[in-house]
Amino acid sequence: MRLFDLNSPLMVALGKLADIIICNIMFCLFSLPVITIGASLTALYHCMQELIYDDERDEGMIIREFWQHFRQNFKQATVLWLICLLMIAFLYAYYWVSHSLGGAYARIYQTTFYALVLVFLFGFIYIFPLQARYRNEVRYTLRNAWLLSVAALPWTVLSLALIILFVYVTVFM
Repeated sequence: MRLFDLNSPLMVALGKLADIIICNIMFCLFSLPVITIGASLTALYHCMQELIYDDERDEGMIIREFWQHFRQNFKQATVLWLICLLMIAFLYAYYWVSHSLGGAYARIYQTTFYALVLVFLFGFIYIFPLQARYRNEVRYTLRNAWLLSVAALPWTVLSLALIILFVYVTVFM
């Protein structure tokens, strides 16, 4: 077996790594207008799902696939992203109100704030992968995301812990 043969395991792995890097660059470029982050996330998840599960895909066509899935999911993913942005704005306002209070009420509101953030993040983890995988209405995608987060609670907690760890390492180290 030749190490640098185009069909060798090393070259296949390097090709997949290159596709992952290209998809992430495309995600960053298509997310520059903040309103398109949802469609970019959906296209990224769809390309990653195809990369993982489809061994017979065309090599070097990852940009075309990303663009196709971006266009295909633009409307629904943008609506989902706008709903998430509204929820983030609500949580931000709730944070400032709960932290400006004093006394016992402040403790109660701060606790409910952290509970709301946790519930939001549980669903947010699954919204865009579900949109990438299935063609549902927005309300069903939202419902299924939170139901899935409860049904797979240990995996949800582990995923959220890993995301928090990676963000912590990236930002603070």
